[in-house]
Amino acid sequence: MSNPASSRTEASTADLAVYEDDWSVNTLLAQRVERSGERTMFEHKVDGEWRRVSASAFDAQVVAVAKGLVAKGVGPGDRVAIMSRTRYEWTVLDFAAWAAAAVPVPVYETSSAEQIEWILSDAGVKVAIVETPEHAERLASISTDHLQLSETLVIDDGALDALAAAGGGIDDAELARRRALPVLDDLATIIYTSGTTGRPKGVELTHRNFVSHALNGAHPDGFGEVCAVPGARTLLFLPLAHVFARYIEVLVVPSGAVLGHTPNTADLSSDLATFRPTFILGVPRIFELVYNRAEQKAGTGLKLKIFRWSAKVSAAWSRSLGAPGGTPITLRVAHAVADRLVLHKIRDALGGQAAWAVSGGAPLGTRLGHFYRGLGLQVLEGYGLTETTAPTAITRPGHTKIGTVGPPFPGTSAKIGPDGEILVTGGHVFRGYRNNPTATADAFTDGWFRTGDIGVLDEDGYLRITGRAKEIIVTAAGKNVAPAILEDRLRGHPLVSQCIVVGDGRPFIAALVTLDELLLPGWLANHSLPEMSVAEAATNPEVRASIQRGVDRANHAVSQAESIRVFEVLDVDFTEASGHLTPSLKVKRGQVLTDFADRIDRLYADAAARRRAAG
Repeated sequence: MSNPASSRTEASTADLAVYEDDWSVNTLLAQRVERSGERTMFEHKVDGEWRRVSASAFDAQVVAVAKGLVAKGVGPGDRVAIMSRTRYEWTVLDFAAWAAAAVPVPVYETSSAEQIEWILSDAGVKVAIVETPEHAERLASISTDHLQLSETLVIDDGALDALAAAGGGIDDAELARRRALPVLDDLATIIYTSGTTGRPKGVELTHRNFVSHALNGAHPDGFGEVCAVPGARTLLFLPLAHVFARYIEVLVVPSGAVLGHTPNTADLSSDLATFRPTFILGVPRIFELVYNRAEQKAGTGLKLKIFRWSAKVSAAWSRSLGAPGGTPITLRVAHAVADRLVLHKIRDALGGQAAWAVSGGAPLGTRLGHFYRGLGLQVLEGYGLTETTAPTAITRPGHTKIGTVGPPFPGTSAKIGPDGEILVTGGHVFRGYRNNPTATADAFTDGWFRTGDIGVLDEDGYLRITGRAKEIIVTAAGKNVAPAILEDRLRGHPLVSQCIVVGDGRPFIAALVTLDELLLPGWLANHSLPEMSVAEAATNPEVRASIQRGVDRANHAVSQAESIRVFEVLDVDFTEASGHLTPSLKVKRGQVLTDFADRIDRLYADAAARRRAAG
């Protein structure tokens, strides 16, 4: 893929971080305690009230829990699994594992038993800490004969208190020794991410990855204007099993920001209003929901017309910024009116003092980007992967172009390969995939990490994502989904010829299914159904019910967020003649997505209409 004449093939941003080779994430916490021990580091919601936790108090809790892990036999380098929603206790456990010189391994709380078993086995997890008794039951259902797992503790049943009590006999000197053991190039965590084969790959991130990236982010010329100014605070609601949330969890330590947690996005509006963050971290789906709920709240008739007019004015005002001649007086007046009528209410719903929003995981789109900027909330859009410890490029204060993901993050170099693939290097790039040297070797070219995504760098070195070389689907909520495992299982249904899982940038996963014309007559006869054409079968209730059962079986292998919610049975099959199969009968995903774009759009539109009708 060639680049336009005005674009570049490589761009870099200087490394701003200063650190020593014997540092680790533990060093960052020690420095925060020394620098501002009695000042607030967290606000923890207890019985509906936000309670302040100082850096010193947090450190004391980390020490107590870390001693408990040591008492439980967790040694240096041992893996400790954490399976929970986003909550304060997860962050305590993360830092406690690091303090014990162990390696925390996050697990999505929605993960299936099959996924959990693979992670525990591949990582060699010794102790697992889960949120609820139901999670513990899920682990108990797994055959442990081939696992190293020695114990499972439950947060809701007092796991942290139990660990603190168990560690009472471990002296301070032993824990101090443990905290000093990890150095920059030691393993800090293993995060499992979807692979094209459907089996998650363990991304090994080091202390260097987190330390260098957090210090670059907290630097005044990095992300400091957002996260390191006096009073900076953010509410974390993204899953801590995801690399973005884990990065933020570490970033706030050197930046001095205050961090809050909320596990339930259903309570997000009230939590934002009471916590009052200065910067908000999210994925496009969250910003879409805020907009959609505000529109829905406007109701109908004149109020709805006023809302939509205000939204258009907000976006128009944003687009006028920096334009030749500036913002016309008529637009400035209209924006002031829109702000008084509508826009200020949305700001208030976000807590009233948020100036910045960071969006990652999937493209936000220019429409919402301009709407929020007109609202007074500067959206900084970023791009990154688990393998790059989250952001590898991001728009930053003074470095913003809506529609791009900005220049490379400080300490990062990016270039566009001959085929248009985005390649990156820097201190934030992972060291390799766990127990998978072949995949690790394939992921690098001459020291550059191959992202598998396609993009261009403009004349200023700003990155624009134009496509995905990998088949990994990224939903609007930022969830990475490997379609192969679902597709392979669904194709096992006797009626299914082909299927393709869709959902890139969409609110959930869906599927297009084709029927096997040769097997259809026999299936119909076996189920006492009359003969019918493929087109007729595509809408037949009994055929669709059978396909649904196949979908349900396929979904057992994945988490709820990765599951197929709706499907469309096509009245035609994918063939080589139609241009949808290769000579080796592999589905040409891009061609299918293009040719059936209207069917996919209708699929999601119909699903949205059903939800609205259901109230």
